[in-house]
Amino acid sequence: MSSTYSTNDSGTGTWDQLYESLASQPRRMIIFSLMKEPADGRLPLPDAARSASRELDTDDLTVRLRHHHLPKLADAGYIRWESDPLTVRRGPHFAEPALVVGKMTKSETRLPRRLRDECTVIGEVSESDSN
Repeated sequence: MSSTYSTNDSGTGTWDQLYESLASQPRRMIIFSLMKEPADGRLPLPDAARSASRELDTDDLTVRLRHHHLPKLADAGYIRWESDPLTVRRGPHFAEPALVVGKMTKSETRLPRRLRDECTVIGEVSESDSN
């Protein structure tokens, strides 16, 4: 499904939109998964939103992706998604959430333990570094 993205010229609106978009684990995992792919790559869903450390029902996750998570990311211009087959790719403003997630994962050892322990994306980075 193609989506137009909104621009928000209210000063802090873009930051608010960015933080809200990254406030949910499946959305962070989508951004993180796309960061590991070539710029023109497409990833299958719900796999790109799934975390190795958290088991989610596939059907439930797919419904939540279609009706909540994907529209939120697409409206911000962070991703583009297709519904058949369900896939995701980078949008025109992908660099914004990728910068935040990238900084977060590169700074993992400096983050307070509580933030490290509760962030699935950081857990994914730590697991891939140890392999």
